[in-house]
Amino acid sequence: MGTAADSMIRVASVPHSQVYIRHTGAVPGERNPVVRLPDPDPRNPGQSTEATWWPPVMLDAAWIRENADSFDLMHIHFGFDAISPADLRAVTAELKAQGKPLVYTVHDLRNPHHLTPEAHDAQLDVLISAADALITLTPGAADVVERRWGRRPQVLPHPHVVGLDELERRQARRLEAGPRGEFRVGVHLKSLRPNMMDGAVLPDLLDAVEQLPGAVLQVNGHPDILTPGGEKFRPDLHRWLTEAADAGRLELQVRDYFDEPALWDYLSSLDVSVLPYRFGTHSGWLEACTDLGTSVLAPSCGFYAQQRSTVTEFVHDEEGLDAQSLAGALKQVHSSRSWPGLSREERTAERRRVAAAHEAIYRSLL
Repeated sequence: MGTAADSMIRVASVPHSQVYIRHTGAVPGERNPVVRLPDPDPRNPGQSTEATWWPPVMLDAAWIRENADSFDLMHIHFGFDAISPADLRAVTAELKAQGKPLVYTVHDLRNPHHLTPEAHDAQLDVLISAADALITLTPGAADVVERRWGRRPQVLPHPHVVGLDELERRQARRLEAGPRGEFRVGVHLKSLRPNMMDGAVLPDLLDAVEQLPGAVLQVNGHPDILTPGGEKFRPDLHRWLTEAADAGRLELQVRDYFDEPALWDYLSSLDVSVLPYRFGTHSGWLEACTDLGTSVLAPSCGFYAQQRSTVTEFVHDEEGLDAQSLAGALKQVHSSRSWPGLSREERTAERRRVAAAHEAIYRSLL
């Protein structure tokens, strides 16, 4: 294919059906020279899907060889958790053999689903070394990549997560409603990824919430961890949360995954969402809060506070939690709430910059 400025670029995106990847593309209705291949359906690799992408069919040397005529370059984001370094080397070697450039966005320097870093480090060794271009989301993450691998990624911000129309509607609704009488603090444990360590922040967070006038702590978790007989049932955590809820000290909600509208409802109902992570790198949850005007308390591990200047940081990592910094951060947000979030105009302009930067990187490799 040609490399003229108006020519189409066909990207084998791993994955495609994920909100970050979709929103690094052109704003709907505007010029869109980048076409990302639909995810092949893992259940029927000859067909495509917009719903199911795990495990990613494209991350396979044979798929690349058989489909090389259908794409111009590959861009890897997520989905290689269960793929061995040897198989990743086979993927990168086949891309090179077929003359297909590789772009890798370093979302995670530490996999939040792995207790220890060794497996993910070995995968990063392959991908970061083989990629023809690297992207990451924050200067701090770029510094780490440069220090460890001798290559500096281009830093591009995380685009909006909530759809632009929905973002505008919900922000308008929040402004119309005006200030709330209560200050609602939310922690969502989900299914307790390893980087949450059984909700280690909760006791100190509850103490901090109880010091603030009008503050309410809401804890959400999935049934698999908070229902006796659940696949990942945590009896000690269940007991502590149940006792605190029965005593009226917090509100406990046990429910399965939110669909998208329910998730936006949940986040919009909070004044602040607390990220209970002890290790990690970046956060899409944080960006959804930014879209909806919900403040974020984020730990000092990773680079969450570098994603958005509106994030308030507290000290929490694998070495432990500083309860005083958590209480201070919460008090700071409590005293300065009523933040509307990034506007549709700001998010649209940012998305245009991100899309243009991706296109420029792709064209530079073709």
